[in-house]
Amino acid sequence: MHGTIENAAKLDALRARATSLPLEQFDPGDPELFRTDTFWPYFDRLRREDPVHYCKDSMFGPYWSVTRYNDIMEIETNHSVFSSASSLGGITIRNIDPELRRESFISMDPPRHAAQRKTVAPMFTPTHLDNLALSIRQRSAECLDNLPRGEVFDWVDHVSIELTTQMLAVLFDFPWEDRRKLTRWSDIATTIPGPDGLVATEDERQAELTECAGYFTRLWKERIEQPPKSDLLSMMAHGAATRDMDAKNFLGNLILLIVGGNDTTRNTMSGSLHALSQHPEQYRKLRENPALLDSFVPEVIRWQTPLAHMRRTALADFEFRGKQIKKGDKVVMWYVSGNRDADAIEKPYEFIIDRARPRTHLSFGFGIHRCVGLRLAELQLKIIWEEILKRFDHIEVVGEPKRVYSSFVKGLETLPVKIAA
Repeated sequence: MHGTIENAAKLDALRARATSLPLEQFDPGDPELFRTDTFWPYFDRLRREDPVHYCKDSMFGPYWSVTRYNDIMEIETNHSVFSSASSLGGITIRNIDPELRRESFISMDPPRHAAQRKTVAPMFTPTHLDNLALSIRQRSAECLDNLPRGEVFDWVDHVSIELTTQMLAVLFDFPWEDRRKLTRWSDIATTIPGPDGLVATEDERQAELTECAGYFTRLWKERIEQPPKSDLLSMMAHGAATRDMDAKNFLGNLILLIVGGNDTTRNTMSGSLHALSQHPEQYRKLRENPALLDSFVPEVIRWQTPLAHMRRTALADFEFRGKQIKKGDKVVMWYVSGNRDADAIEKPYEFIIDRARPRTHLSFGFGIHRCVGLRLAELQLKIIWEEILKRFDHIEVVGEPKRVYSSFVKGLETLPVKIAA
C-alpha cells in the first residue's frame, strides 16, 4: 500500500509540473511522459494557451506541435505544404539517419502514394473482410477457451499479441511457427534504442530489421514464382506499382504493414479491457447490451489512440494560426490531443460506449493517409469482445499496466488480469 501511495504522489508531482512549467520549455514528445501516463495536462494546456507550439530542444530536435482537432485535419490535408516523404524525415517525430530511411506508401506524397496503397487495398474490401471474419472468430474462440482460470496472467501476451500476430501471419501467409517474429519486428521498428528500448543501439535495431528483410525476401521470391494469391506479399509481388520496389521501399512497406497490423490492433485490444476496468458502469452496460459493441469499438479506438502522433515536414515557409513555420520544419500532429479536444468531441475525457458520434476521432488519421486497414482493426476488436461476452461475466484487471516508452506507439506492454475459476 505504501508503494502505491508513493507512486501516486510521484505521478501527481509530474502532472503538476505541466501547470507550472513555462510554455517555452514544453517538450510534449518526451517518451517518459507517455510511459508514466502524465502527458495529458501538457496537451490540455497547449490546446488552451498555445495550440501551435514550438519546442526548440528535445531528444528529437526542434519541432512544432499541433494539438487541436480541426487544426490537425487542416495540416493533414494540405499536401502542397506539409510532406510525408521519407526523404524529408517521414511520419514520426524521430530523426532517422538519411541512409537508413525506408520509403513506404504512408511516407509518400501524391501521386506516388495512391498507386502503392491501391495495391494492398483489396485485402480490406467488405467481401474479403467477411471471409476473414470467420477465421478471426475461430482463432478468438480458441484463444479465449485456453486462457488460465483462477490465476493472474498477462492479457497483452496471452490475448492481444497472440491474436494480432495470428492475424498478421494470415494476412502475409507467413509461416505459422515463426509468427512471433512479426511481433518482434514490429516492436523493433518503433523502439527507441537505449536503456529503455528493446535494443541498446541503433546498430542492433538495424541488424534485426535486416533479418526481417532477409526473411521476407525469401518469401517474396516464392510468391513471384507462384500465381497471384490473396495475401499482402503476393499482392505486392504481382502489383504493377510494387513489384519493382527497391530494397528500402520493400522493407519500408513491410514495416508499415506489420506495425499497422500489429501495434494499433494490439493496443486497442489491451486498452479496451483496461478502459472497462476503469469504468465499471460502462462494463456493466456492455454486458447487459452487447449490441453496444458497434459504438464501443470506435470509442475504444478514440480513447486509446494507439498511435499518438503523425509527423509532416514543411515544404515552404507557411503561416499557420499566427505562427511562422519555416521550410524544413518538423510538424507533429498529436492525434492523442485532438481526441481530447472538447471543441470537437463532447465530453472527451469521458469513456462513453454508447456515444452518439463515436467515429469522430483521429486515431486512424484523416484524408489520403487514413489507415488502410481500419475496418479490419474494428472487425477484430468487435469479434474478440463478442466472444468475451459469451464466455466471461467479468475479467478483472489486478494491477497497473506497464506502458510503452514511446511518444509514437501509445500502448501497453503488460496488463495483469484474472478470470474467476
